[in-house]
Amino acid sequence: MNNYRMISELNKQQISELTELYKNEFWSQNRSQEDVEKMLAASDIVIGFVDKNEHLIAFIRVLTDFVYRAFIFDVIVKSTHRNQGLGKKLIDSLVNHPQLQSVEYLGLYCLPEMMPFYEQWGFTSEVGGIQLMARINQNSAS
Repeated sequence: MNNYRMISELNKQQISELTELYKNEFWSQNRSQEDVEKMLAASDIVIGFVDKNEHLIAFIRVLTDFVYRAFIFDVIVKSTHRNQGLGKKLIDSLVNHPQLQSVEYLGLYCLPEMMPFYEQWGFTSEVGGIQLMARINQNSAS
């Protein structure tokens, strides 16, 4: 099963492959290559897994101040590589990332059915009455 390796930067081909992975998910299907490149440039931590041919098969990213807050985004595993433990490897790699060890609060957004998966690492929906709020930019690309 260990036919992959971890990377912390994506090359041009892998960025194209990430864009394709996004196109297959309901939450990211409208992402363009140009926007994905901008997103990656502004992400603080990127972890990807590539197969023996250097093709991207799993991805996760973090935005953080490296002290108080870090937020996980875009946990994604290629459909042909799911149910092999890669999602767990992504989260393990992230929660054990040396740059995140002293961060006070690690957060993420997920669908309710994914909550038991993330609870394995101590994530909880008990956030002390804090409520998520959002403002949707009507002029954004997606």
